[in-house]
Amino acid sequence: MSQNKVYLAVDLGAGSGRVLAGEFDGKHIELHELNRFENIGLELPSGSHCNVPALYQNILDGLRIAADRYGDAVISLGIDTWGVDYGLLDKDGRLLGIPYFYRDSRTQSMMEKAEQIVPKEKIYEATGIQFMFFNSLYQLLSEVEGRNSGLQVAEDLLFIPDLLGYWLTGKKVQERSIASTSQLYNPRKNDWDYELIEKFGLPKHLFKKLSDPGHVLGGLSEKVARRTGLNGTKVITVAGHDTASAVAAVPSQSATPAYLSSGTWSLLGLELPEPVINEQSLADGFTNEIGVGNTIRFLKNICGLWLIQQSRRYWRAAGEDIAYSKMAAFAAEAEPFRSFIDPDSPLFVEEGHMPEKIQQYCKKTGQAVPETKGQIIRCIYESLALRYAEVWQKLLEYTETPPKTLHIVGGGCQDKLLNQFTANALGMQVAACPVEATSLGNILVQMMNDGAIKDLQEGREIVLNSSLVERYEPEAQEAWAAQRDRFADVISGTARSETDFSI
Repeated sequence: MSQNKVYLAVDLGAGSGRVLAGEFDGKHIELHELNRFENIGLELPSGSHCNVPALYQNILDGLRIAADRYGDAVISLGIDTWGVDYGLLDKDGRLLGIPYFYRDSRTQSMMEKAEQIVPKEKIYEATGIQFMFFNSLYQLLSEVEGRNSGLQVAEDLLFIPDLLGYWLTGKKVQERSIASTSQLYNPRKNDWDYELIEKFGLPKHLFKKLSDPGHVLGGLSEKVARRTGLNGTKVITVAGHDTASAVAAVPSQSATPAYLSSGTWSLLGLELPEPVINEQSLADGFTNEIGVGNTIRFLKNICGLWLIQQSRRYWRAAGEDIAYSKMAAFAAEAEPFRSFIDPDSPLFVEEGHMPEKIQQYCKKTGQAVPETKGQIIRCIYESLALRYAEVWQKLLEYTETPPKTLHIVGGGCQDKLLNQFTANALGMQVAACPVEATSLGNILVQMMNDGAIKDLQEGREIVLNSSLVERYEPEAQEAWAAQRDRFADVISGTARSETDFSI
């Protein structure tokens, strides 16, 4: 049994989940993985669904391991997940169908439908959220258009972390950071935008009083406590959106922390005190999501290591299981700046055939077609880094105190080659750490609730002291500066809205 305080983080990504324990000795946090599991979607006749019941069972297994290992040292737990997805519950708290997964095709044409009801500029003015086909707004609008009976009889709408918290405690809540991903939350009003909700024909009663990170949701229900062996453990509403939790753990001392949350998606942004919602931020495609302490995560979603993950899956299906480290080695040996892709092209959104799609893109744009694995992977890495640089230059227009360091957090911060390319492309220092930023941010909020730390800045200092920071200085500046212009030329020749690619 641990003599230190222990906080449990349930951290669920779109591809996998885990339950981790954070031991705090008063100065450092040491993380221990208790249960890791895949988040495998369900492909049903009705579409692509999230297997939330399986996630819940895996969470219970992780909590049971925590009880066996730490016993009464466990203080609390918090849950964070990917954004936008939700479940609907009836008046008795029963789930009305298996929640859809955000990549489900039912949102096709819903962005266009929404703009027929409310102009795009008005939607952005109200919410400050970038236009992504999978936002909760478009998922819910598809249910209105399809006359989904579940929506009509639902008493509650709970986002995935809220739903799992309800199953653990019997208490319902809508947490603010996850709600802000929906494109139905107004960051100026600090509340749901009920005018927008009514215009889209959504049941107003589903959008209720919001809870902030750091509040006590409740104790584990008697049934859950008996199943897991955890008695007296509280569930805290942490920042339910995983990016919000990750940003909470960015170990920056800057007045304007700059971060790149690197994983399947890359989220590049600044932490600001107030939302930025104007014609320019709309044109630039920036979003205003809520962070811990009602800060603003002013950022842009960029397709990230999805491109690498899908390429690896493609080659594995062909009988070659190539480790990520080996893929990076292939890229390091390949010729630099041979060809580029736009990582955010619609061509790369759906699963499958990623190397073929990359080759097709390069052929269509009149570039040298990458043939070897090394050429394909290097094309991805360089294109991601140059896309980061493109977004970074726009971000700098929104702050009078430019950060001197970009903090890369999340699983992608382990990719040394991509980190170096990012430093080269941006022309600034990159600091990589921590890998488990999301879980650490989750735990910091629990620690604030417990009184173990007084505020987030103290928590960030603890994260810095608990992590090994790797710093990357920019190299080959003239070469990369020249490639930024060439990358822009390639991208400008194929609009991001273009959909005439096919495999």
